[in-house]
Amino acid sequence: MNWDQIAADWKQAKGNLRAKWAKLTDDDLEAIAGRKDVLIGKLQSRYGQKKEQVERDIDAYLKGL
Repeated sequence: MNWDQIAADWKQAKGNLRAKWAKLTDDDLEAIAGRKDVLIGKLQSRYGQKKEQVERDIDAYLKGL
């Protein structure tokens, strides 16, 4: 699965992302609205990780879907 598919079906993806990254709030998910760059920023903020690590985590997540 790729990010375009996630963005296209954002309502369903929100639940999956929330299950994976529980620290994301409903407000975070509404603000992200399918934009990968915003998701990266929110994950960096919530989990205190570097951008490169967050990008690797997202890529691994997408490969697992």
